[in-house]
Amino acid sequence: MKRAFLQFTLAAGLVWLAGCSVMPQRRPSEPGRTTLASPLVILPAQLIGNYLLLEVKWDRHGPYRFLIDTGSSVTLVTPALAQRYPGREPFSPAATRVRVTGADGGVKELPRASLRRIDLGEARFDDVEVLVYDCAPLSAHLGVRIDGVLGFPLFRETVLTLDYPGARVILQAAADRPLLPGSAVAFDDSRKTPVVPVKIGDRTVVALIDSGSDAVFSLNPLGMEPRFASGPAEGGTIGTLGGERRRRVGRLADSLAIGEHVFREPVVDLTDELSAVGGGMLRHFAVSFDQKRDRVIFFRDDRAPIRPLGVRSAGVSFTKTPAYWRVSGVVPRSPAEVAGVQTGDLVTRINGEPVAQWELRRYDQLVATAQGIVLTFLNGTAETEKRVSVFDLVP
Repeated sequence: MKRAFLQFTLAAGLVWLAGCSVMPQRRPSEPGRTTLASPLVILPAQLIGNYLLLEVKWDRHGPYRFLIDTGSSVTLVTPALAQRYPGREPFSPAATRVRVTGADGGVKELPRASLRRIDLGEARFDDVEVLVYDCAPLSAHLGVRIDGVLGFPLFRETVLTLDYPGARVILQAAADRPLLPGSAVAFDDSRKTPVVPVKIGDRTVVALIDSGSDAVFSLNPLGMEPRFASGPAEGGTIGTLGGERRRRVGRLADSLAIGEHVFREPVVDLTDELSAVGGGMLRHFAVSFDQKRDRVIFFRDDRAPIRPLGVRSAGVSFTKTPAYWRVSGVVPRSPAEVAGVQTGDLVTRINGEPVAQWELRRYDQLVATAQGIVLTFLNGTAETEKRVSVFDLVP
């Protein structure tokens, strides 16, 4: 999954602190066994930002909360869950470690283990191979405890539908050959993630379908020379397991088409990695992944072209803890930089309220609607306030 603090996106098959998407340097194993207790398993989901969050309970320790990351070739779980349900390969300090590449090219090693079970309502997955990762930064960002990130291969024996408008996840047996409405696009499953062709203007590029990304579309411009209607502009920093990098975002002058659906002048994040369709685009659809037949199906009642909204910014990005938010980056030449906000500054309050009261959705709504935000900074034992203007980073 991929990306950033207060602008976290989990994207393009790489690990981001926002959501832990990974691409290990080994072929992942398939789940040991998948059992569906009914022909259709329908799971209510919560839409936070552009992420679908599942909350499930199968024992007295729950509820457990999971994100589904179709851009990840493995499943990640917290140490607590790995220790509670050890499988054939128990988690231990001496566990075999897998090298994981971050979006900035940095490498980190995560312990490998197996989980005896994961229950999603009436769907049960046994003997699940996992990597163990503490998703505390993601939990702090979303404002709820996250117990794991479910990778694409976990659903290999099912048809997985992410119904964003209906805020639900649907599972059905792949062998049932379900009749699914919508526009079908064949995908390349060789990397155990769904890579599909998309068109930008008259050019065809391949892109990962990445529900672990908060972005609309992440574009690798190498060899393309894309035309921009606005930008690209330098944004805030994006945090990854391997470090931090600055975001660059702009609005394309050309349309983007995936199957029969068209996005006019979409907003894109520029990347050095594989291009990716993120949650900001997926949220318009019910998206069904049929791994047995290597196809993904996009369904939307309205066939009219979509023009994604622009990007508003307060000019700062943060890493979060319950007590304070640390400024991890300041947008160059933004009102925040003019006001003297610097990387490393500690923010204790937003509009007079402690930062602990500001979870992702509330903060996003504030940035989307406010003309300015008052930030309270901690300087030693004293607090000072600065008002930063909110502006259109990309109209």
